[in-house]
Amino acid sequence: MVGDVLIALDRTAAIECTIVVTGESSVAAAARYIGALVVEDTAEESQSAAVSLGVACALAEGFERVLCIPGDCPALDPVELDSLLNRPGESGPVPQVTVVPDRHGTGTNGLLLRPPDAIAPSFGPGSCERHHALADEAGAACRTERPDSLLLDIDTGADLGVLRERLAGERVHAPRTRAVLGLAEPANDISRIPAQVTPTSNDLTATA
Repeated sequence: MVGDVLIALDRTAAIECTIVVTGESSVAAAARYIGALVVEDTAEESQSAAVSLGVACALAEGFERVLCIPGDCPALDPVELDSLLNRPGESGPVPQVTVVPDRHGTGTNGLLLRPPDAIAPSFGPGSCERHHALADEAGAACRTERPDSLLLDIDTGADLGVLRERLAGERVHAPRTRAVLGLAEPANDISRIPAQVTPTSNDLTATA
């Protein structure tokens, strides 16, 4: 799944740089292959802690905003990500927070922050409502966006069933995830990540 997420990020025109926070060497190798920055997650404490490492890296690199997403959303669509990142109203002095919930509406699958430290990430159960509250406390403008391909992360067997349905359509590529599930790939899919580098982790990927 992480490999498919990396492919989608690499194909998203609005993304200038990808930062991958991981403790797994296979994920790091795949990330470096597409030119991503890799931040080693030696503690592996939590998703929020991993996101904070990615945000710190983005700040150090001078980026003005970050989009933080997990590595278990293999149906990601670069066109939808471009649309999310090119929404109007992203300028001005007021901090901006965009929350992308999971398909249940309670968790958070995407967090777009301008500046990168507009709020402290707080993932986990109930994080969608919590991120909105944190934005209010910080005086940030906050909105919810629902790009379809980012709503589905894989935590349960039911999520996997929904993913199988998505992959039955030809619009979703996800070649590595398809291979693991024994599903045929669309004829026109081409992956840039070598076949021998096949990440299987659920590490967080942060993009700026």
